[in-house]
Amino acid sequence: MKIKIPYSFLILFLLLLRPGDILSANTDDDFLECLIHNSHNSTSISQVIYSPKNSSYTKVLQFTINNLRFTSPSTPKPLFTITPVHESQIQTLVYRSKNHGLEIRNRSGGHDFEGLSYVSQVPFVILDLINLKSIKIDTQSTTAWVQAGATLGELYYTIAQKSRNLGFPGGVCARE
Repeated sequence: MKIKIPYSFLILFLLLLRPGDILSANTDDDFLECLIHNSHNSTSISQVIYSPKNSSYTKVLQFTINNLRFTSPSTPKPLFTITPVHESQIQTLVYRSKNHGLEIRNRSGGHDFEGLSYVSQVPFVILDLINLKSIKIDTQSTTAWVQAGATLGELYYTIAQKSRNLGFPGGVCARE
């Protein structure tokens, strides 16, 4: 026996779904599985992935939010927040996100006044670089190598520790 579903009912059903609902059922688990099994680092990427199923998901998500409107329940939330501890984990995340049609929102240095790291109208993940904050100052060549997770305050402090003559014109940030 065939059951006929009226075409208008199907259209109404699809209109009531949010865009992320269609993908999210299988995409979440598939994406997570691919990410974990394709990480080529001794530190398991599973230790730095936060999803709504984790008790610390909200805390990690809201840790560096400066504009409280992004904490509202109506603001779209990421499927995952990933806080890599090694650069190789970023490569895996980028590749797997592309394969699963997920947008990546980047969060670095503990600031995002515009909130671009917290919102997307399509399914997305947050790449939080807070753990990648190495700063290397070479006073001989007057150069610095700074990872994206470092704050401006950390950079100023490290330069001051290495030299009383070197400086860095960087600006102002509330979370220095």
